Amino acid sequence: MRIILPDIGARRRMPHTKDDLPDALYSSAQVRGLDASLIAAGTPGFELMQRAARATWRALVRQWPTANKLTVLAGHGNNAGDGYLVAVLARRAGWTVRVLTVGEPQRLQGDAALAHAEAVSEKVMIDAWSANAELRGIMLDALLGTGLAGEVREPYASVIAAINASGLPVAAVDIPSGLCADTGRVLGAAVRADLTVTFIGLKLGLFTGDAADVVGELVFNDLHADPQLIESAAISARRLTASNLPRLAARAPTSHKGKFGHVLLIGGDRGFGGAILLSAQSALRSGAGMVSVATRSEHVPAALARIPEAMVLGTSSANQLMGLLEQVSVLVVGPGLGQAAWGKSLLSAAANAPLPQVWDADALNMLAEEQVKLPADCIITPHPGEAARLLGMTTAEVQADRPAAAHALSKKYTAVVVLKGAGSLIASPDGRLAVCHQGHPAMATAGLGDVLAGLVGALLAQGMAAFDAACLAVWLHANAGAQEGKSGRGLAASDLIPAIRQLLEEQAPCLK
Repeated sequence: MRIILPDIGARRRMPHTKDDLPDALYSSAQVRGLDASLIAAGTPGFELMQRAARATWRALVRQWPTANKLTVLAGHGNNAGDGYLVAVLARRAGWTVRVLTVGEPQRLQGDAALAHAEAVSEKVMIDAWSANAELRGIMLDALLGTGLAGEVREPYASVIAAINASGLPVAAVDIPSGLCADTGRVLGAAVRADLTVTFIGLKLGLFTGDAADVVGELVFNDLHADPQLIESAAISARRLTASNLPRLAARAPTSHKGKFGHVLLIGGDRGFGGAILLSAQSALRSGAGMVSVATRSEHVPAALARIPEAMVLGTSSANQLMGLLEQVSVLVVGPGLGQAAWGKSLLSAAANAPLPQVWDADALNMLAEEQVKLPADCIITPHPGEAARLLGMTTAEVQADRPAAAHALSKKYTAVVVLKGAGSLIASPDGRLAVCHQGHPAMATAGLGDVLAGLVGALLAQGMAAFDAACLAVWLHANAGAQEGKSGRGLAASDLIPAIRQLLEEQAPCLK
């Protein structure tokens, strides 16, 4: 294959998304329903395709203002139609344009066939794809749209591999080919785009799972859809943003510690004392009125040295917890708990306490083994491996459909679920689903989950409902990580705690 590098500078990997996008997220079927409703309301399908092409063209020019060459990779659906019309616009602007088709253009139907005919009439160069095809300029992925159901097959897999190996700038129409619009899973192979231009409604799969690796910068255009039609449509999830977060109420000047809850954090078996201390420090710095820690006696000196504001109980058996459980308002159980007899006994005591609780780490592993029953009013915070154990499946199966896994966990345990990972998901038993796509690769380090658990507990203690507390906590945690991750590798979990405190005050000032 011959590759001609463009004269527009080095290829850029862009941030996953801007934050000026709509909140509502849809399944591919829901977006197709919106598209059909727009057509039924009087907007011809070909007009919508032209609008999509113009939106894509404008995004290309903004992203690469000095470019003048375009290679379109076109498949057989409406996605290909968008690509043909972008090729027409580029040719009219004086660019050197070539469309490489996968399969025979004669198979195109409806609006896509009309788009192909327009490209032919404009004398756009159209050739069949081959392994020896010349790639130049901007690569426009118009291969596979949102309707892809199974794994990417040949010849598409080879075309995608060639695009990714080219080193050229890549833009995707609607969604990178090979990325599942509903789950965010790469279906065997996917185009790694620098820019994705998507239309009508944002697809859930653009914000979780593998999406962050392949979407690049995300640009959205509603194609002038009727706002009332869009607002009346069913959605799959909501994207968490700074403007739609649940908020803590301001504190009155006469506030005192007794008004903002008492969090008891249980964990820290031998060798795991740091985990429970991270959680406790996070709870304290996130506004809990009082913080207590029940941990191994040998960890008490370190706890008092690090967090003198916390009340620390050296605990050798669950019996020592009974009096304390009657004094606190929220439990956080699991960080560093271990799965030995000590941890089992403490978890059993917690499970019998009629209090709102956050379960994490080894508490979830023992729950998966059915050693204990989850009480009411709980939030569980599994990573994909823990989620797999809770659902009796593999981690790969969880990651293959993260939204379904989050809903399944919430239904099974009648709990609010935070399914951690790229594009963290928060699911409620009532069917609500929120997505947090912020974060940073530097967050791939130990202790981050302990910080999140303490934060969730602190928000519960300050009176937030479980789903709201989980949503706000996940957003604060992810954005603190994004802020601190700018310095690169070497991020420590404790680095997030001051940043969380700052972000929390920006979102919900203590005193107005």
